[in-house]
Amino acid sequence: MISPVKMRLELKKGINNTYLIDDTYNHDLAGLTRALDFMNQQNQLTKKTVILSDFIRSKNSSQFYSALNDLLIKKGVDKLVAIGPELFTNKAQFSVSTEFFDDVEALLGSKTLRQFKNELILIKGAPDFTLEKVSKSLVEKGHKTILEINLDAIIHNLNFYKSLLKPETQVMVVVKALAYGAGSTEISKLLEYHKVDYLSVAYVDEGILLRQDGIKAPIMVMNASQDEPFNLMRYDLEPEIYSLEQLKSFLSAYQLANKVLPAHLILNTGMNRLGFNESDLDSLIDTIANNPQIHIKSIFTHLAASDDQTQEGFTREQVALFRNGADKIDVALSYKPIRHILNSGGIVRHNEFQEDMVRLGIGLHGIEVSALSADKLKNPATLKTIVSQIRTVKAGETIGYARKGKAEKEMTVATIAVGYADGYLRYFSNGNAYVMINGQKAKTIGSICMDMTMVDITGLEVHAGDEVVVFGTNPTVSQLAEWGNTIPYEILTNINNRVKRVFYSE
Repeated sequence: MISPVKMRLELKKGINNTYLIDDTYNHDLAGLTRALDFMNQQNQLTKKTVILSDFIRSKNSSQFYSALNDLLIKKGVDKLVAIGPELFTNKAQFSVSTEFFDDVEALLGSKTLRQFKNELILIKGAPDFTLEKVSKSLVEKGHKTILEINLDAIIHNLNFYKSLLKPETQVMVVVKALAYGAGSTEISKLLEYHKVDYLSVAYVDEGILLRQDGIKAPIMVMNASQDEPFNLMRYDLEPEIYSLEQLKSFLSAYQLANKVLPAHLILNTGMNRLGFNESDLDSLIDTIANNPQIHIKSIFTHLAASDDQTQEGFTREQVALFRNGADKIDVALSYKPIRHILNSGGIVRHNEFQEDMVRLGIGLHGIEVSALSADKLKNPATLKTIVSQIRTVKAGETIGYARKGKAEKEMTVATIAVGYADGYLRYFSNGNAYVMINGQKAKTIGSICMDMTMVDITGLEVHAGDEVVVFGTNPTVSQLAEWGNTIPYEILTNINNRVKRVFYSE
């Protein structure tokens, strides 16, 4: 069996607080330029190193290497680790800081790899140089279960939703809960590169982490508590304001610091979760009018049933109530705040209410809750693990805790390295879910354990160490949600932090 050659860029966590961009199967100047552009989308770390092998398919001139040096400098590369005789022969053409090695084994035997720290490293080379050995030595070791995120699919989905909007309509993307499990910093970097207008998180500490990782886009915090105004100010975060008590508490802190409070007002129009009721508006307007240190960045509401066709009448009532309230607030201001109503489902089903901005959340991750345009989206997330062990279970024996699984006849069972601590729900026990191994369905048997799951592989071609697809194209996140009597949001956000995220671009 011939394994397919990888032709994609992968972003992985490395040792010593490094990030690795692995492009060890594709080597030409155009590919290098693309990889460097991808590198510049990721500014979690400012120091940039490129590990590069010879271009072995053709004999290149000194002018080629001079152009290569110029490209590295233009793309902000701090250091080049050059592998191979051609690069060494043309070392005079490099003004970028460069360290030369004859081959990969020389690099692996040096101190250089151990000295990488707090930097972004692009590994790119011809297959003959086996640079995958370098990648394996630098990648952060740990749990064999990984969540792969296709960044191209994320951008495809973003562009699909943008295609439904007027050119002037702004987009706020919700990146709370690790960007729905995908990885908040990496997804936010991608969105910032593609110039989304706003990001939104649930809590202040989520916003702080994004700022510490270099995110500069405006960030709205949905649920900022009254003891956090100084962190909001310090990290340039903008709070959602949902009550007069909260507004006055924040205002006092901002006045003490002689700063303007950037407030996003949420109006309760029927969700009955957070927000100002219609009866609160006069007091709210009075407070705003008498305090010039409040600047209303936006006014918004949250639709309770935007994805439900049977609730369209209620949704329209919410919109009308919101617009009346926003109009009243506008009258008291000398400027017009941004207005936003629609979430992912609303963008598709209630496009006529897009106002000045929309809030895109679960739709970015390929889940179309309105079920009207699901075929227009791509699935970005694939959860994978490995087969840890295979055993034969005799007829009459049991499998797993509480002996919930039973072998009615002799069967072959594989133990896979994923459990409920990784987010694989106990609902999936005893045949209520399946995984894919080498393109074959394998149903669960027995109870899902904290770190492991047993699956029935009787009659299947499976070996220890084989890759297992827990969800992705088949089964999908939506299928798992249906099997677990829940919603896709819960499946995605349940994926534990110990599960490594690998980001890639085709």
